Amino acid sequence: MSDAPVKKRPKPPGKRAPSARRRAREAALQGLYQWLLGGAEPGVIDAHMREQDGFAECDAVHFDALLHGCIADAAAIDAVLAAHVDRKTSELSPIEHGVLMIGVYELQHCLDVPYKVAINEAVELAKSFGGTDGHKYVNGVLDKAAAELRPAEVQAARAAPRR
Repeated sequence: MSDAPVKKRPKPPGKRAPSARRRAREAALQGLYQWLLGGAEPGVIDAHMREQDGFAECDAVHFDALLHGCIADAAAIDAVLAAHVDRKTSELSPIEHGVLMIGVYELQHCLDVPYKVAINEAVELAKSFGGTDGHKYVNGVLDKAAAELRPAEVQAARAAPRR
């Protein structure tokens, strides 16, 4: 078991720099990975993540909400996930589990983030850090969770005419 940060796949040339919120999600995912694998104390993980290069470009408030919120609400988040995954959450890869935790947390608590954005950001995290097709799994699970957690928003989006 390693507590080293998860290595990210390189971005293709011509891509713009990630937003502060995306960087916060990436840092939170790395922290959740450490927590899921080793059970390190959240304060230790938090301090370690803040020492990493590039943390200054991240939205620290959103990072705090995601890392500490996901850890504090882990049982409730896993209960939501249990209704939409095909196995126990403990059997998910730590990357997919962490990404799904962030997605559910944002759907539950970050109402300023549209549900489609929360899902898309989780899919992008899974593409960057996860396995080959993990992003498809994340998309499917969070789409179902969004219908449960934000039914009015999801129904309005599905009822709107497509452009």
